[in-house]
Amino acid sequence: MKLLRRAGRRPDTDPGAVALHARNVRFDWSDTPLRWMPAEPIASHLINSLNLLLPEGERMFCAAYAEALPYVRDEKLREAMLGFIGQESMHAETHDKVLHDVLAVHGIDPGPYLRQAEYLFRRTLGPRDGAGVAERQVLVERLAFIACLEHFFAYLGDWVLNADLERFGADPRMADLFRWHGAEEVEHRHVAHDVAVYFGAGYVRRAGLMLLVFPIFLTLVVRGTKFLVHQDRDLPDLGYPRLLAKVSGAMWRGALPGVPSLLRSALSTFKPGYNPEAVGSTAQAVAYLAKSPAAQARAS
Repeated sequence: MKLLRRAGRRPDTDPGAVALHARNVRFDWSDTPLRWMPAEPIASHLINSLNLLLPEGERMFCAAYAEALPYVRDEKLREAMLGFIGQESMHAETHDKVLHDVLAVHGIDPGPYLRQAEYLFRRTLGPRDGAGVAERQVLVERLAFIACLEHFFAYLGDWVLNADLERFGADPRMADLFRWHGAEEVEHRHVAHDVAVYFGAGYVRRAGLMLLVFPIFLTLVVRGTKFLVHQDRDLPDLGYPRLLAKVSGAMWRGALPGVPSLLRSALSTFKPGYNPEAVGSTAQAVAYLAKSPAAQARAS
């Protein structure tokens, strides 16, 4: 599949503001390989690690936005938040099925990692007891945290839309899963930032949280990769130094986004006047969503 490259984007193809809505998708995971990029087994597991993180994380997003909605008086922002909740709910549900229909089928027990993710997103990043100003500030912190994560998800969505995963033998269903998800992340990339700013999360707070979120996000992904490689009976149980060396090789070959580009993307959020619209192309995202096999399967 030949995809549009960022260098080839044209401003006049931008569709402008789009109404966000959840797309019902249908995936048939029968006979889906665990190492879905046969030429890049470690890269397959690193991307698979997102299936471990995303369901709980996106449920936390939805819970925080449902808590925030009663305080929002801007109708356009409310509409965008409702569309965001719908899309994130579908993402959580779809990735959750992968845990059972792909990982578990191949002998991977996701339970231990999922319990850690549940603790992180429900206890550490969930609602806290309190009232008044204190309760409001906790909510603002959670919304700003979500904005930081959504920046990375938009970056990753843009990357996967432009990555030539097929040259590594990518299973078309798994590639479509991440491209469908990635396209919706690009489509709604402005929402989390707009919500955080609306609730008063200023530059200093958002910058401070980005310094925290960036290493946490990388650590969770690497831990998830190690967890999956450890349970994969057909791969050696690599320690972190050898695992990171293989991850670096996969990045160099283009099977994964590189840390330097991810770091540059994170640093872009520190620029005064940062705008998430600069991450990815709405036109490219909408074009992919119009032809996603999983979305077409449900529509038919």
